[in-house]
Amino acid sequence: MTIRPATAADLPAIDRVFRTSFCDTFAHLYDPADLKAFLHGFTPEAWAAEFADPAYAFAVGETDGAVVGYAKLGPNKLPHVEPGAVIELKQLYLLKQAHGTGVAPALMDWALGQARRRGAERMALSVWSENWRAQAFYRRFGFEDRGPVHFMVGNQADEDRVWETRL
Repeated sequence: MTIRPATAADLPAIDRVFRTSFCDTFAHLYDPADLKAFLHGFTPEAWAAEFADPAYAFAVGETDGAVVGYAKLGPNKLPHVEPGAVIELKQLYLLKQAHGTGVAPALMDWALGQARRRGAERMALSVWSENWRAQAFYRRFGFEDRGPVHFMVGNQADEDRVWETRL
């Protein structure tokens, strides 16, 4: 397993991991039109724009030379988080084959370290209110529930929870 900063050449693999993981985990919850509308917002141009923005940082997790997960940090846009030196873990996704391999904790360690290097004192994230596995994972890293937020998938509003930890 390798965790490394992403390059622009990794963006197609990041998109593949995102789409595959999101659909494997959540597609059954949505009307196909809502899922399609949500995924339509993740274009090569959108990935490239975030990657080029110095406010964002990406890392990939590889096994046997293939990208099986990634993490993305960026400016906090979540409610229930006091302003100040805070960064948001925008995404941390893995392919199913990478569950239980240590890639997720290694990506989280990268994210926490990167956040500290960027001067953040706190990290925030959102997670679906019924994603118990992810919530247990974040709890192990000291995250605490701060309150609800709507996460839109097409026209469907899901209840996510905002979580935060001190760095």
